[in-house]
Amino acid sequence: MGHKKTTLITNKIRMMTDNKRITNKQILDKIDDLKVGDEGLNLLAIKIVSRMVKLKSMEDWFHHVASSQASWDAAYQDLEMTEEESALGEAARLMTLLNLFQDKEEYEKCAIIKNRMDEVNKILRKKK
Repeated sequence: MGHKKTTLITNKIRMMTDNKRITNKQILDKIDDLKVGDEGLNLLAIKIVSRMVKLKSMEDWFHHVASSQASWDAAYQDLEMTEEESALGEAARLMTLLNLFQDKEEYEKCAIIKNRMDEVNKILRKKK
């Protein structure tokens, strides 16, 4: 049932009650006019399910896109970090990897990380 029809019926009820010429039966008859039949309920159910399916598929798509590498790259660009902030983040990451590789006794990897840490430290010294 359309919004205009509902508004029209509501206005009729309001006019009738304003004039004090309404009976309870007239009000009940107008309320019966507002009831939706099985066909209307089925149509409404179809619309609701259709909207829910669209929202779920959009959610799945967003989750897929959000977990992509391009999304992560864009998120970091949106942070607009300074060179020093980026260097601090990289230093923390490298320290974590260094500890991990030391525990595994993978010293060749430790040497590579040490070289990269030296470069990061140059950036940090330059900023202080």
